[in-house]
Amino acid sequence: MKYILLLAAGAAWPACAQDLDRRNDIVVTASGVEQDADTTGQAVTIIDRETIEQRQTIALADLLATTPGVTVTRNGGIGTVTSVRLRGAESDQTLVLIDGVRVNDPSAPGGGFDFATLLSSSVERIEVLRGPNSVPWGSQAIGGVVNIMTRRPTAGLQARGNVEYGDMDTLFASGGVSGSTGIVSGALSGGYLRTDGISAYADGAETDGYRQYGASGRVEVAFAPNLRLDVRGYWADSRTDLDGFPAPTFAFADTREYSTAQEIYGYAGLHADLADGRLRNTLAFQIADVNRDNLDRAAGPEPLFLNRGRSERYTYKGDIRALDQVRVVIGAEHEQLRFSDGSERFSRGVTSGWGELIVTPVARLTLTGAIRYDDDDAFGGNTTLAANAAYTAPTGTTLRGSYAEGFKAPTLFQLYAPFYGTRTLQPETAESWDVGAEQRALGDRLVASITLFRRDTRNQIDFDPASFTYSNIARTRGQGLELGLVLRPVDVLTVAGSYSFIDTENRSAGFVGNDLARRPRQAVSVSADYRLPFGLSLGGTVQVVGDSFDNAANTVRLDGYVLASFRAELPIGERLALYGRIENAFDEQYQVVANYGTIRRAFFGGVRVRFD
Repeated sequence: MKYILLLAAGAAWPACAQDLDRRNDIVVTASGVEQDADTTGQAVTIIDRETIEQRQTIALADLLATTPGVTVTRNGGIGTVTSVRLRGAESDQTLVLIDGVRVNDPSAPGGGFDFATLLSSSVERIEVLRGPNSVPWGSQAIGGVVNIMTRRPTAGLQARGNVEYGDMDTLFASGGVSGSTGIVSGALSGGYLRTDGISAYADGAETDGYRQYGASGRVEVAFAPNLRLDVRGYWADSRTDLDGFPAPTFAFADTREYSTAQEIYGYAGLHADLADGRLRNTLAFQIADVNRDNLDRAAGPEPLFLNRGRSERYTYKGDIRALDQVRVVIGAEHEQLRFSDGSERFSRGVTSGWGELIVTPVARLTLTGAIRYDDDDAFGGNTTLAANAAYTAPTGTTLRGSYAEGFKAPTLFQLYAPFYGTRTLQPETAESWDVGAEQRALGDRLVASITLFRRDTRNQIDFDPASFTYSNIARTRGQGLELGLVLRPVDVLTVAGSYSFIDTENRSAGFVGNDLARRPRQAVSVSADYRLPFGLSLGGTVQVVGDSFDNAANTVRLDGYVLASFRAELPIGERLALYGRIENAFDEQYQVVANYGTIRRAFFGGVRVRFD
């Protein structure tokens, strides 16, 4: 652990934001409406398209792993089950939005989102809110919220694209176009990924490949300056080779199993601004539809098992600016959830209402209070509270603090699954607080931050081996420290980093005092990018991750590891660029899930084109 402490102390204060311009950023994840980043007391990391392209990212989970408070594990190579945990919470307690649509899988046992299928092709911006945020977004936001935003329409015609090839016979291509004409504007993006991959089983002899087609689109129609229609869609079709536990030994081994997934997410919203923009109204319909099949080529063409999940949401949101110093956000929605395992179908509805009061009593100080009430067909009512404050001093110091409650409703699988379900389950609940400070200096060329946090989770649902059913038997705690730094001493050099200390504790009967599985206590990420006078950009990222345990009993240790990647990009004229990178440059051999393989040293190169 010595090298972690040295890096944390000497190499970097890590980064809370990915760029130096966060002061002028607008965030929507904190309150559900557009808000200046400096007026929220919650911890939000912003990742823009420039950073995605600079890091040459394919799987967005790899980029999230370099942000404060985020832990990522993958069960093998790219395309295999990928879990993102915020501040030590369960991966099923991370709420994920794509263009405002909740995309957590209603058919999954824990209702979590599998980040394996989330590629960078269509993504324009990411907001990562750390800590519970159930008031504007509802169930599952116990650990926090990851808000994915795809490409938006532009005023003029723009297009971009890239193609790259590398180790493991990996081919990745993506492209997008956006523009407007008259009252109509739109954007369309798409991507394709194919790779032979690695063996999911760490000691396996055959590779497990992955393939995905994906696209997103958005159309806006401005009927009048204060009335517009907004339609969005996201689609992904994936196939992943797997390893499993074949008979007769049922030990982990190479198999011919594979899974397929088809995901469709859609949004249609009508926006009306009244009273000179002081009353903004949105009526919206959202849909998420996920089909997953698991198959075995050795067993024939029929699925071994399948899951079908679907959610539909009908929402009203009002944003009322009664005075310049007072803002009220109100909302109401009804969500219908459906799940089928191919033989039985289950569904339930949730009706919700919420309100937020955002007040600026004096200059530079913003206070927010919020409340939400959910009425669920299965478990009745639940009330959630939240409050936060932000103050920006003339010295460039911003102080933040927040208290938030989160809840996670039982999934349809946990409630109704034959043999395993328990219909009397109660929601998981959490209480969390954090305090932090951000300091700008050197003419905004340096931004440093620190955040302290703590979260207690109760009634956590887990599988009870005594009854072979799901029960509210688990309790957990997460607390720690996040540090951040972004430094641009000169225009051609940017240094960013993150340090996280996450102390998790299992407080469930029989495991009290143990660390939660797959949560390293310490992690450091440092990135640097430099542009030479003739245009060549050179960069690198180093991640140092500490030890962790793979199981609740803390008997299986996962050793810490160091990952380094290096990248370069050379512009050829104004519209073309060549780029390449080395991942895991020092060929580190490590595991983030026991007995599952990880990618060793790999080389990739590509070409990028842009028309503005």
